[in-house]
Amino acid sequence: MSDRPNQLKAAFTISKYSLLAMLRSPTSIVFSLLFPIIFITVFGSMVDQTPVMKIAIAPGSDTAGVIYTAIKKISSIKIQNGLSSTGQTEALKKGRIAAILNITADNSTTPIPHYTIGLQTAGAPQGSIDMLKVLLNAAIDNINQKVFPQDPSVASLKVTKIPGRVYRSIDFILPGQLGFSLLMAGIYGSSFLLFSLREGLVLKRLRSTPVRRRSIIMGEMLSRLFFHIISFIIMVALGYFAFQFTLMNGFATFMEMLVFSLFGLVIFMSIGFIISGVVQNENSISPIANTVVLPQILLCGLFFPIESYPHWLQQFCDILPLTLFVDGLRKIAFEGAHIWQMPMKVGGLILWSLIIVPLSVRSFRWE
Repeated sequence: MSDRPNQLKAAFTISKYSLLAMLRSPTSIVFSLLFPIIFITVFGSMVDQTPVMKIAIAPGSDTAGVIYTAIKKISSIKIQNGLSSTGQTEALKKGRIAAILNITADNSTTPIPHYTIGLQTAGAPQGSIDMLKVLLNAAIDNINQKVFPQDPSVASLKVTKIPGRVYRSIDFILPGQLGFSLLMAGIYGSSFLLFSLREGLVLKRLRSTPVRRRSIIMGEMLSRLFFHIISFIIMVALGYFAFQFTLMNGFATFMEMLVFSLFGLVIFMSIGFIISGVVQNENSISPIANTVVLPQILLCGLFFPIESYPHWLQQFCDILPLTLFVDGLRKIAFEGAHIWQMPMKVGGLILWSLIIVPLSVRSFRWE
């Protein structure tokens, strides 16, 4: 009966000193905490709006009429002033502006003036030009409705707005950075630390003590858990108070996200254990870890949706552990989903755990 408390005490002792080592390690702080905070701050500061297109108004254009006034009011269009005719053409060729507009009033004696808008483009993407056409046509239609209110139309548009939550860029980015932090701390931190303990003969000395293998692994997992809780609190607090990150059910959502993080912690730490067990020298850790980490960073929707990839690649992305983890965090935070309401996400993470954890235990070496 005395063995059980000793093992538990040993695990907490190992976790204590491992946590102190992580907090004193610049690498752990930079990759697991500082980088995600920088990404959260940069992307959280971005304004969620339609991209602004720069245009120029050709010299001699009618800038006193209603058309120019209406174009100036379009928030998605910015008029580039101060360019000569040659400067406008040069800017258009170099892609600095999307188009040059030439607004001319027709010489007619009708009481209602009529204008012609010439649109000159060069290398701007076709999607930008199509959007510019839509905005200009919408401005013209708006003027027509004011001038000809009784003009017959085949249909009318009626918009009804209901209450709803605003999906901000921070709601997409912050869960991804939580996953990034856990990935870096779990894989890089665990692999380098265990390898250094084995190379320094620390594990060999522990082997001669009553401390069991599971106590060492438990101690390392507890230290990563404590470090992750600290990082988690800092990043979520930054996103919530500074950038209005959505926590659907408040503190309950926060706690549920933290509990859900245990799945990622187990998987990524186990991968780190496997790497530390199979490498023969410290220089081999980074290439092997990068082979595991970089594809997940690029393919798991940390910075942009995986829907941007081809369909065949999306199917591969959907089964990666980081994708399951980050998507689950987003559903909990923004949609208010509970862990038991995501059987596919939880089931996928459990399946990964059942594959990775036994491999990590088997690859554990004392020396």
